[in-house]
Amino acid sequence: MLVLTRKTGEAIQIGDDIEITVVSVKGDQIKLGINAPKHVDIHRKEVYLAIQEENESALAEVKDIFSLLEKANKS
Repeated sequence: MLVLTRKTGEAIQIGDDIEITVVSVKGDQIKLGINAPKHVDIHRKEVYLAIQEENESALAEVKDIFSLLEKANKS
């Protein structure tokens, strides 16, 4: 993991098209501004993990449906 120190108003650049700026620091909270192309999905980590979990659950359901259809076609 890369760890950088930045002050309010300072930024880091990721590649050519993603910039993360420290907007404010208040107590133990930091506000970040993120400039990125519209095609780049940006989520809080807990939201990203929930999306991944939901996608895996949906995929498992689809696999179950296909399995049932295969069994029904064999009968």
